[in-house]
Amino acid sequence: MFGIPPLNSDVLAISFDGFATPSIKFNLPEHVHGRHAFGWGLGWYPGGRPSAMVAKDPAARGTQILADALTDWSSFRSTVFFCKVLGADKSYTHTEAQPFSRSFAGRDWLFMHNGDLDKQQLDLLHGRKKRLLEPVGKTDSELAFCNLLAHMQEEMTARQLSAVDPQILLSWFQSFDALGSADMCLSDGLSVACFHGTRSPKQLCYARIQPPESMEVQQSSAVQVALNDPRDTYRTALMFSTAQFSSTAWMPMQAGQLLIARRGALVWNSHPWNSQQRTTPVPRAPVPLDATIDATKAVAPFAASFMADANPSQSQQSQARPINVRAVTATPDGKPLAYRMFRITHASHYEYSVPVEHSTHLFRLQPTDDPVQEVVRSSLTLSSIAEEIQYEDVFGNQAIYCSIEKPYTKLSVEAESIVKVYAAPPDDHSLSRRQNSIPLVWMPWQRQMMMPYLLPKELPESQLRELTDYAMSFVERNDSHLLRTVEDINLSIYRDFAYRPGTTELGTTPFDVYTSRQGVCQDFANLFICLARLLSIPARYRMGYIYTGANYANKIQSDASHAWGEVYLPYVGWRGFDPTNGCAVAQDHIRVACGRNYGDATPTSGTIYRGGGAEKLSIDVKVVELQDSA
Repeated sequence: MFGIPPLNSDVLAISFDGFATPSIKFNLPEHVHGRHAFGWGLGWYPGGRPSAMVAKDPAARGTQILADALTDWSSFRSTVFFCKVLGADKSYTHTEAQPFSRSFAGRDWLFMHNGDLDKQQLDLLHGRKKRLLEPVGKTDSELAFCNLLAHMQEEMTARQLSAVDPQILLSWFQSFDALGSADMCLSDGLSVACFHGTRSPKQLCYARIQPPESMEVQQSSAVQVALNDPRDTYRTALMFSTAQFSSTAWMPMQAGQLLIARRGALVWNSHPWNSQQRTTPVPRAPVPLDATIDATKAVAPFAASFMADANPSQSQQSQARPINVRAVTATPDGKPLAYRMFRITHASHYEYSVPVEHSTHLFRLQPTDDPVQEVVRSSLTLSSIAEEIQYEDVFGNQAIYCSIEKPYTKLSVEAESIVKVYAAPPDDHSLSRRQNSIPLVWMPWQRQMMMPYLLPKELPESQLRELTDYAMSFVERNDSHLLRTVEDINLSIYRDFAYRPGTTELGTTPFDVYTSRQGVCQDFANLFICLARLLSIPARYRMGYIYTGANYANKIQSDASHAWGEVYLPYVGWRGFDPTNGCAVAQDHIRVACGRNYGDATPTSGTIYRGGGAEKLSIDVKVVELQDSA
């Protein structure tokens, strides 16, 4: 048929954060004549099993075969999908059509290549490895695939892609790049590695698709992808393609760049994002897509306190600490550690249309006093005479209970505190002394003690199942490493969820936040806590304040109380993570009250027994850094 342009070969690789059933349609001409051959290939891992399914039509005259095949596959659900559109001046056979599949190390591997390599030089490169893994067809692409697997077998004894050093994997792809054009995608069903060659005829790009954008039809000149299954409403995907989709902001890969994705996120980048580390938290600032999940680089500078592996000197230092009340505020040789001093004023003003004759109030406004935070002075003033009882609640919070029996229409509550926040030495997370992997194993008595911090919010089973799948995606893409998983959750909420005041209320659940992808600090803390608890990581709610500086763009958090989550790390203790700002908690945060949830740590609460009527409330919070800092 005249007027039909030749179809170029294109590759499409998708990594979802959970099992998905995408609707895939190849844009092939319904009738093809002449010398040009068109075809397609599709590979996936049903139900996350190590065995792959591959469907091909190397000489397609339409897409009905694909539609029939996918209808027949009841288990068309996977976290990894490989698609290849074929276009050439010759016909293909099934042995030559991509993606290629090969069983190795107890699982099926998928491979795609767009380009041409010097077959003779590639055969010499394969060399002695050829006898171990020989191609079935005669293409340069399959030979390169066999060469990759042979490298893993002979040099790395690796059984999955995550066990291969990314730098070594990059060197293997670079050896192909020297032989021609080498746009390549490799997967073991868990990870997806994509390499963009220096002499590629087409631009290889990538994009991160997340709700609600993921529900839109993603269409290119070669293929259409959509998530029509209701189970996939909240799926996030990382897509690689040589054919860009019109509805998505794609980022071009650099020549010679290798990207590795796992469960919908970028976990390694050979050309890393060169960022300036923040000196103060900056909420909701955009994070470039190529900022990989590397907690030692992506979070705030004080995240060095949570380095995954401490050096020997740090380990020795931690062992030499003296044990006393203020031990952490000084080094083993007695030199004082630096601290920052803050004055916090928290004023609440109530107005009522009808006089209040009797009311009771509970205040948790005094900051925590412990080895890394010292309360220099703290006071609470009420505008009305009240009977006061000061005590420490079951969570260790300093609480003041007030009963007011004198009628009033206006009530002012003003709390002022001066606090020193010390720079704590880094934690020791060496493998010999720390439990670094998920799942965590607790002794029965430990689990009993931690039970209040292990129970997620009571939600419908379907919602908990969806949130559990979401939480497990972080575990899998971080190879079950405890600390990296927690940091990934923290940074992902910061990156993927919009800070929008007024969009939620006290009754908003973690699932509501997950589905809407928006909220405020309280909502993000609740979601962080819920995900941690679903992974059997003890987590609690923390209320406090955050210092943002004089020239801070977003004053919402600095002019009100702030909230974040804390997790209990084995042999480390409770450590705070701020998903609103995507950072670890350190000297910019002033800790006040904690508990299982917001109700246990609310700064002010009360009950009106008689009178009251309509209420007006205004809150004014100021956090000022004092110059008396060491």
